[in-house]
Amino acid sequence: HRSSSVPSRPRRRRRSSRLPRAAVAMGRRPARCYRQIKNKPYPKSRYCRGVPDPKIRIYDVGMKKKGVDEFSHCVHLVSWEKENVSSEALEAARIACNKYMTKHAGKDAFHLRVRVHPFHVLRINKMLSCAGADRLQTGMRGAFGKPQGVCARVAIGQVLLSVRCKPNNAIHATEALRRAKFKFPGRQKIIESRKWGFTKFNRNDYLKFKSEGRVLPDGVNAKLLGCHGRLANRAPGQAFLSAA
Repeated sequence: HRSSSVPSRPRRRRRSSRLPRAAVAMGRRPARCYRQIKNKPYPKSRYCRGVPDPKIRIYDVGMKKKGVDEFSHCVHLVSWEKENVSSEALEAARIACNKYMTKHAGKDAFHLRVRVHPFHVLRINKMLSCAGADRLQTGMRGAFGKPQGVCARVAIGQVLLSVRCKPNNAIHATEALRRAKFKFPGRQKIIESRKWGFTKFNRNDYLKFKSEGRVLPDGVNAKLLGCHGRLANRAPGQAFLSAA
């Protein structure tokens, strides 16, 4: 039994024979790394599994059940570049536009629709940045990455967001899309449509067809009745089919 006056020797630490641990998981890679469209479309399929869900899950906001006659005015946010737009950017733009329109125009005064869908899968080849990483990985051997996120492939002149509303709220729709524009990379333009709402008819043509009874409302859109079909289905003295 040693006396308490004798100092004890400090213990030596054993050197660990284990390799260093992998680096701590960092945040997602910035979307600017995937902005340019370089490869073919790579959608989710039975060959491409384990794809994370897109951040955007809602594509129609506001009074989406209002008929075609309720909102005559339409404003578009149009992409002016060929690029990839991440699902996070689409969700951020949708939230910004919806928030401004709800505050200034009212939640019952508009219908916002996101016109692009993120189907393209982005890949990442994870590399370790810790000490001794060269012993843990093989560099660029087998560099086909694993799914990291999804994005939408956008062309020049393609519509990103659309808002239909009444003419008195057109200025609010333009400002809401201007704020949503800051969430996207590249250049975009805000264009006031000449069409009636989300339909394919000009406003004057739509009113003309409606007065003639040639337009059949179909949700947020409208069908144009043609002059083809059985003669028995036409009203006497009318060249076009009846709405019934």
